[in-house]
Amino acid sequence: MTTRALGTLVVFLTLPLAAENWPTWRGPRLDGTSKETGLPVSWDKTKNVTWTLALPEVSGSSPVVWEDHLFLHVSEGGKMFLWSVDRNKGGVQWKKLIAEGDRKVRKGNMSSPSPVTDGKTVWVLTGTGVVKAFDFTGKELWMRDLQADVVKFGLNHGYGSSPLLFRDGLYVQILHGMNTDEPSYVVRLDAKTGRTVWKVERPTDAVQESPDSYTTPAIAYSKDGKTQLIVTGGDYVTGHDLNTGKELWRGGGMNPRGNPFNRIIASALVLDDLVFVPTRVSPMQTFRTFGSGDVSKSHLVWSTPNGPDVPTPVTDGKLLYMINDRGIVYVFDARTGKEVYGGQRIAPAAYSSSPVLADGKIYMSNEEGTTVVLKAGPAFEVLAENKLEEYTLASPAVSDGQIFLRTTSALYCVGKRNSAGVASR
Repeated sequence: MTTRALGTLVVFLTLPLAAENWPTWRGPRLDGTSKETGLPVSWDKTKNVTWTLALPEVSGSSPVVWEDHLFLHVSEGGKMFLWSVDRNKGGVQWKKLIAEGDRKVRKGNMSSPSPVTDGKTVWVLTGTGVVKAFDFTGKELWMRDLQADVVKFGLNHGYGSSPLLFRDGLYVQILHGMNTDEPSYVVRLDAKTGRTVWKVERPTDAVQESPDSYTTPAIAYSKDGKTQLIVTGGDYVTGHDLNTGKELWRGGGMNPRGNPFNRIIASALVLDDLVFVPTRVSPMQTFRTFGSGDVSKSHLVWSTPNGPDVPTPVTDGKLLYMINDRGIVYVFDARTGKEVYGGQRIAPAAYSSSPVLADGKIYMSNEEGTTVVLKAGPAFEVLAENKLEEYTLASPAVSDGQIFLRTTSALYCVGKRNSAGVASR
């Protein structure tokens, strides 16, 4: 069974018809892809917009969607809230306080992590370390304070990793070092109760800011159905046993010049037996998964100096699409690393959100609120540039024929829901 087939098990997805939910930051397969078709290609603030919901402050947190429910992590007045939104009408159904103590750090704030849901429960983590679980009516089920229970956070740009839900575990990484001498950890919480299942130290010899990681963990699958947790940061990629947290293997070479400011933002991406591991642009490495011990050389498949910095890459299974934070696109053969095309610039601006691949198209939003629609495939072709002209950090979400775009001031629902008719073009 391939990674893409197994990936549908990530959050217990059993979906009606062809519609897909978007239950976490990187979607139903944790890889930024959707099987949705009939998605909009062009829009502006009014064209092809089904509804708009006003938002109080900036956030890098992406919306997550489950059927008629949409969830947002929202900063407002020094506090952080979980909003439940009616995805059909765009109205707020309820707001629940997650934690106080919001503050701005560089571009972001304490609401950067995206929520995750399995269709019954929604979990949300703040940059202050508070984790809460709610049911779909807004009832709080449990809470944890990771800075009190695990370790004080010490990242230069504030905590920004999103929790990973897999089966009955909620996985959280705390990889840091710029503003602390405390160890880094990876933690598994029981998704139902919030209790700690395991907590393991994740060592590194990285120095100064290089231990800081803003990535989100990934899941790797073997051909015989085994699974591992993939964690990147602190100049290494590591594979961990899901039941115990034990480190099984690690790959280095992510900081060959010893850059003391080699913090990592773009997350790892898994494709079958490969994991693509970004660092701070160069190098972007590809490893075979399920090794043992130091696999820095034995499992390295290919490497490129033209990797991303902030946006996480995306793949259609054949090609790997990467965009750097200056809006320059590179496309590689995913398995060999052969460059298909590169150095192609799209709408000039800073890019902090990650691309989404669906319907044969790649959707990439920049910080000026322009979403570029690129045709997937071996030839560079821009299909549209859609301008909202509002500051944007969050990645798009796709569900049932619609695209959800979060800016500083609003959440936009673009297109018509497929269940009510084919999405507008």
